[in-house]
Amino acid sequence: MRLKDQVAIVTGAAQGIGAHYARGLAKEGAAVAVVDILDPTPVAKEIVGNDGKALPLRIDVSDESQTKEMVRKTIETFGRVDILINNAAVYGNIVRKPFEQITVEEWDKLYAVNVRGIFLCVKAVAPHMKAQKRGKIINATSSTFFKGNEDFLHYVSSKGAVVAMTRSLARELGGYNINVNAIAPGQTLSEANLKRGDQVDANSLRIRLLKKRLYPDDLVGTIIYLSSSDSDMMTGQVLLVDGGTAFH
Repeated sequence: MRLKDQVAIVTGAAQGIGAHYARGLAKEGAAVAVVDILDPTPVAKEIVGNDGKALPLRIDVSDESQTKEMVRKTIETFGRVDILINNAAVYGNIVRKPFEQITVEEWDKLYAVNVRGIFLCVKAVAPHMKAQKRGKIINATSSTFFKGNEDFLHYVSSKGAVVAMTRSLARELGGYNINVNAIAPGQTLSEANLKRGDQVDANSLRIRLLKKRLYPDDLVGTIIYLSSSDSDMMTGQVLLVDGGTAFH
């Protein structure tokens, strides 16, 4: 197993893509803190039921005291933190609209999770990774940043901020042997997107070079690669996993 004896924190892991990440890391031998503002217990129980190790933590990543508690409880339970997957984001409930119609409240709520949440999670985990002189941080951005999708300004710009943070953090943390990279999924048929209806992927499938639908499981291999020693000489990078709808 490629992640045997490693400890991972996965945010936004109670459902959807994050739950697939948590299960995939556990199958590769990692102990996983399953973190979400929703109840993460079912996913954690499933991992334990499959002979894995998991800790459910109900955490709001936009709250600094809660992110500190997240790291404290993970270390208290598993002894260390080797991997941080910053997957939590406001997405599923967004109503797409022209930027003039986005309210300040909508903008601030989205940025509190999508941008500040990553900042706070990295800030909480960095001292421990620095002390052990190694760590893997993977931030979830989006192919929308590379395409500039319309009627989605707050979300797209927040994912651009994730790319910028990934690059700056890689420079600040590289001296401590901490890798910071990002994954940029395309339109993925997660639970949130499936609720939007059958046509949600129609345009992406039309322009996608690989004429297949993209599912959460299609992203897991990239997450495992970025979490493992196979990517030890990669940092500050963004890996697009979208079947070929955007290039960079």
